[in-house]
Amino acid sequence: MPHLRIASVNVNGVRAAVRNGMHSWLDAADVDILTLQEVRADDEHLTAAFPGWHIVHEKATAKGRAGVAVLSRTPALASRTALGAVDFDSAGRWIEADFLLDGAPLTVVSAYVHSGEANSPKQEEKWKFLDAMSVRMAQLGADDAHALVTGDLNVGHRPLDILNWKGNVKKSGFLARERAYFDRILGAAGESVVGQEGVGRGMVGQLSDTRPFASEGGGLGLGWVDVGRAHHGEVDGPYTWWSMRGKAFDNDSGWRIDYHLATAPLAQRATGYTIARAASYAERWSDHAPVIVDYTY
Repeated sequence: MPHLRIASVNVNGVRAAVRNGMHSWLDAADVDILTLQEVRADDEHLTAAFPGWHIVHEKATAKGRAGVAVLSRTPALASRTALGAVDFDSAGRWIEADFLLDGAPLTVVSAYVHSGEANSPKQEEKWKFLDAMSVRMAQLGADDAHALVTGDLNVGHRPLDILNWKGNVKKSGFLARERAYFDRILGAAGESVVGQEGVGRGMVGQLSDTRPFASEGGGLGLGWVDVGRAHHGEVDGPYTWWSMRGKAFDNDSGWRIDYHLATAPLAQRATGYTIARAASYAERWSDHAPVIVDYTY
């Protein structure tokens, strides 16, 4: 059956990733669209690193930071980078590219959410980004559209998504308020959403801080689908990021923070989901693994 293969990966610096063997994976992956996060490079670096690909790229305001891109075998019909209010700096963290899937419009997003730091200005920037992302996803998902948000979203949605979740409930990446944004994004379309308290696997309650439910649409679910969780079901992981420190990779002590979030009509077309985990620590070219999904047409 014909398919469109879309892969997403945080490259942790694209020039270093290419030097360390990224093309060995890419040459064998048969990818049609590739979304990158934490590119940390200029346009000319991407053009040189990926000859023959069509590229749309958004750099961060600060040189050598963040950066997102969408690479494709055929050129995007259009691309956009605006996100949130005009005074909000989202440069290098959000880029949309439009294609056609079976004659229907398809929007593919590469997103890189802030890592954040609890109770700090860094976390305030993360809240602003999650607010803006939620509003934009409500717009992208309207009218049974085919849309896909990929990337390093820097939030483990549920205890299943982090091996050591109990030790991280007060840390950015697993704060209850962060996870509540995902509760809403992935909640049934148009239905009231109850946020997680983060006190234990499977336990939910009304979140005391209602900020994730106060933006456009109130506390109603947006109806998007976490393709990875839909594919694997109720199992731990599988993880997409492991610290470079210690034995995290060897012990599979990881986080699942890289996603394919699809609108319901597009999620129905997903036929495969793979995390391209390196065979060994020495063969890693990023601290993240590519997430690959086939969509039929």
